[in-house]
Amino acid sequence: MNAQSALETYFGYPDFRGQQLAVIDHVMAGEHALVIMPTGMGKSLCYQIPAVLLAKNGEEASADRAGLTLVISPLIALMKDQVDALRDHGLSATFINSSLTRQSREQRYQGVAEGNYALLYVTPERFRKPEFLDVISRRHIQLLAVDEAHCISEWGHDFRPDYTRIADIRQLLGEPTTIALTATATPDVQADIIRQLGLNRDDIKLYHEGINRPNLSLEVIESWGDEDKLERILRIRDNHPGSGIVYFTLIKTLMRFSEMLDEMNVEHLVYHGDLERTTRKRVQDRFMNGNDQLVLATNAFGMGIDKDAIRFVIHADVPGSMESYYQEIGRAGRDGLASACVLLYDQRDLAIQMEFMRWSNPDAEFYERVHDYLAHDLEQVNAFGLEWLREKLHHKDKFDHRLETSLSMMDRYGVIEGSLSPLDLTEVHALPEPLRDQERLDAKLQRDQHKLYALVQYVNHEGNRKAFIHDYFGLPMPSEEE
Repeated sequence: MNAQSALETYFGYPDFRGQQLAVIDHVMAGEHALVIMPTGMGKSLCYQIPAVLLAKNGEEASADRAGLTLVISPLIALMKDQVDALRDHGLSATFINSSLTRQSREQRYQGVAEGNYALLYVTPERFRKPEFLDVISRRHIQLLAVDEAHCISEWGHDFRPDYTRIADIRQLLGEPTTIALTATATPDVQADIIRQLGLNRDDIKLYHEGINRPNLSLEVIESWGDEDKLERILRIRDNHPGSGIVYFTLIKTLMRFSEMLDEMNVEHLVYHGDLERTTRKRVQDRFMNGNDQLVLATNAFGMGIDKDAIRFVIHADVPGSMESYYQEIGRAGRDGLASACVLLYDQRDLAIQMEFMRWSNPDAEFYERVHDYLAHDLEQVNAFGLEWLREKLHHKDKFDHRLETSLSMMDRYGVIEGSLSPLDLTEVHALPEPLRDQERLDAKLQRDQHKLYALVQYVNHEGNRKAFIHDYFGLPMPSEEE
């Protein structure tokens, strides 16, 4: 079986797009690749097709040494959907993450050890578990795919500390052929990804599809207040019939707009992170399966939204970075037809992002204070919960979310063990240097500030906005767009 027949047989596509086949051939030759490809352009096929071919080539291998493609991904919420889709195509795939019961995890561990799967999805945090390390050591990892590879980089917009262990993980796995994939990465982030993989620039080939989407129109409209924004949202919807997404920063703002639409009898969906998981799934399914759906959403409505016919994406608030903005507008017009991407800019909204920035960048003193409470008063913390701890840290300011950030970072660095929701911590370890180094934390805050400043520059840019985005990501503008 070759790549073309695997594409047709298992995925039902007649042809590859862009550089997909070149990437696949490169990986199948045992060479490393860094793939930067716009959202919706089929990054996953760049490792799924090799997984099929490697499995077919190794069918005669003994079970305990049968080749396995291991996919490291931070997207727990999407793993099941991805694996279900692969199984529907007749592929032997599974995932192991914290959403499974202990019994289910143990069953899958056994299946992996027995060579039952050709493709396995895990989070990088899974490599903290001794039982997983024992199981994975019994398999021959032929291909390691690092999805959402920008999470490796502290310069990226979605840093995950466990991703910085990828070089050690690669060594543990026998330094297999590695493919790292992301939709967005500036030149600094690209260099950091390669370094964090434990590779030199000459060891890995960059495949950059660019970010050009000729069918998308980009527009910034200065707006003043809710009523003006609502009027513009409805006008954009009328001018671009079909499904669309309106992104908000805050849930309370989203719900305020939802109430206004209800008063006008405008049908719409609502999606945000505070909804129960089953409700979120139901809303997402309605949006994906409907022909004319309007959804008001926070950025929780993101990965896995691969609906072809999204005619408009509106940002009712200023996003926090060019990276997140580009990813979100990339959900429009995947069918190649004309689609609108509109940012409704109210300068007052910048204050919200500045506050978010403060919440997401606690200083070293705050980390140490949180750690001190956890280390010395863990029984009380577990008994009385987050609100008790929040009051101890910053009194009555319930809108200060530095505590959530601190706990999340401590969890990702392995400082704490147990459950964060509901709060039930079992172990507290030493605070690592990255959370105690104020210079390092200041540099992170400064980078975040620069990302927001780039958004402001984009808003005020009087020339070609696509050229601005290309320049931000270090890419030349395609000649037909100049």
